[in-house]
Amino acid sequence: MSPLKPDSLLLSLLAAVLVLVAVGLVWLGRRRQQRARDEAARREAQNLAVAKAHYAARAQQVAADTAAQAAQEAEARRQATLAAREQAERDAQARQQSDRLAREAAEAERRAAEAREAAREQAQREELIRQESERLARQAREAQEAEARRAAEAAETAQAERDERARRAAEQQAQEPAHEAPTRELRADETLVLVADDSKIVRVKISRLLASQGYRVALADSGEHALAQMAAERPHLLITDVEMPGIDGFELTRRVRAAADTAALPVVMITSSDDKQDEAAAAGVTQLLGKPYPEEALIAAIERARVAVRVPA
Repeated sequence: MSPLKPDSLLLSLLAAVLVLVAVGLVWLGRRRQQRARDEAARREAQNLAVAKAHYAARAQQVAADTAAQAAQEAEARRQATLAAREQAERDAQARQQSDRLAREAAEAERRAAEAREAAREQAQREELIRQESERLARQAREAQEAEARRAAEAAETAQAERDERARRAAEQQAQEPAHEAPTRELRADETLVLVADDSKIVRVKISRLLASQGYRVALADSGEHALAQMAAERPHLLITDVEMPGIDGFELTRRVRAAADTAALPVVMITSSDDKQDEAAAAGVTQLLGKPYPEEALIAAIERARVAVRVPA
């Protein structure tokens, strides 16, 4: 083999260098490309990470906003529920208050109506009582007037009888022998009046009236007691009630008339009934007085009985 020429060697050497340079450039280019790709991949990864972080932050923000909105909505619903419950309670209290006021108003109206009705009934009762009182007072006045007329007539009759008896006594004394003992009328303090009534008030009232006139008074609270009193001392006049326990006034009068020593005893019967005249007359009552009776009529009856009795002078 022939030795290379210096120019050929240089060219070969230069070619090799050029090849090496070319290879280096290729390698450098590829390395730069790889670095560029790595840088791009890194940047892409960074961008992706940033995007992911931004997305995650955005998602967290959205979740937070959603949670906050949900919390606000829940709070709003809670507040609305609470407000509705409070409003319902206020409405219920208002209804209860209204119902209570309505009941109180109805109760007040009922009481007022009852009060008006009671007042009306009271007014009617008072009017009836007034009318009845006027009627009774009118009847009492009429009875008193009638009794007063009867008493006046009885007094006139008694006076006429006394005058007639005095005249006859004078004529008899003129005709009788002078040796006959003179007589006189019974004095009031000698006159015994027996009062038979089961009412203590009536007995006391009559006894006070008769005592004020000077008469002697005996009291009996029953028919049996009156008979016992008459057996002990014969009275000059008997005043009796109708209704008494045991022996009533009619039976007492019949027994008085049946006894020989009291058959002529004057009997005055006092009653509040208007239908006892026939029964009283049948029993033998001398005079029937109604309640209320004029005291003058009772005194006049006693006076007739008194002056009819003659005692030795």
